[in-house]
Amino acid sequence: MKKLLYLKKGKEESLKRYHPWIFSGAVHHTEGELQEGDIVTVLTIDGEFVAVGHWQIGSIAVRVLSFLDEPIDRHFWEERLRMALSVRVRVGVADCQNNNTFRLVHGEGDNLPGLVIDMYGPVAVMQAHSVGMHVCRQDIAAALLSVMGDHLKAIYYKSETTLPFKASLGQENGFLFGESKEDVALENGLKFHIDWQKGQKTGFFVDQRDNRSLVEQYSKDRSVLNMFCYTGGFSVYSMRGGAKVVHSVDSSAKAVELVNANIEMNFPGDTRHAAFVEDAFKYLEQMDRTYDLIILDPPAFAKHKDALKNALRGYTKLNAKAFEKILPGGILFTFSCSQAVNKDQFRTAVFTAAAISHRRVRILHQLHQPADHPINIYHPEGEYLKGLVLYVE
Repeated sequence: MKKLLYLKKGKEESLKRYHPWIFSGAVHHTEGELQEGDIVTVLTIDGEFVAVGHWQIGSIAVRVLSFLDEPIDRHFWEERLRMALSVRVRVGVADCQNNNTFRLVHGEGDNLPGLVIDMYGPVAVMQAHSVGMHVCRQDIAAALLSVMGDHLKAIYYKSETTLPFKASLGQENGFLFGESKEDVALENGLKFHIDWQKGQKTGFFVDQRDNRSLVEQYSKDRSVLNMFCYTGGFSVYSMRGGAKVVHSVDSSAKAVELVNANIEMNFPGDTRHAAFVEDAFKYLEQMDRTYDLIILDPPAFAKHKDALKNALRGYTKLNAKAFEKILPGGILFTFSCSQAVNKDQFRTAVFTAAAISHRRVRILHQLHQPADHPINIYHPEGEYLKGLVLYVE
């Protein structure tokens, strides 16, 4: 028996524009005993079909899976995953000889809100950001095996920290299918250790692939500083780009171990690189003017709207210090991955930092997430990664 949700009068308008979220304030009433993660059919107050999606307690009450009145079954999951894979093949990040690292599913961008799947060679790392996707994880895993075929050797489920903590789901990270100890993946011909079990996100920041390639283009004969280096993606690309020296900085000793391992795997015995365990602000404050390419890729300063004001102050402070210390003629790559901070707010924070430093600054590139992290045109909130490449006189 279908579980039903009726909307307040007029609250279906955003859904007619295909926005995939229904907020709790739009709900008039429900029929049937709803549990978090249930599939619910959404109707207007007059009983007209609107959508079908996952029900969840919280400000977002429903994440829409389909605007058609169709069953959410094995066929549904397989069809959506095939469509997602087709996009990655067509944009040239899947089935590539020198690249086996890409995002297969990017939530709302692939009409699968609440689901992320990253591919690292023969291993898929699945992450649920909604209770509904957690409940459906076994069905999704079965569909993924059907779509990927023999290419897939293991599916690792990693959602302990991404699901609502009040849901009491008892979720645990672990393999849903197969098992693999192979932790090396290939990105644009470079090798990286992927710590999908204990690392941040799914183990690697796949969304910076194109931006890492751009750093490589600017690195020749430059002294590079990679702040918040994590596993050292930007550092490895800088080395291949012909940098004179590359320094990687992170407050995590584990991250510094990984960046050193990745440098050694790609450039054994190369003495151009050094890594430091240090707070970013402290390192910038104490360093001399020795770098003419600086990369600022901090973790999200604002995970929700309430933290926006402090986040903008943080971006301003961080960039002002980089402007102060970078050599004349230097290139600054600066990023924000905070979804709560839009690109105009981020640019204003960087503009303020430039004014504080009294440096002449030009924008060379405006950066964003790559094609395997698509933005649903009806869901502009999906544009989370913002970046600027700046020339500093």
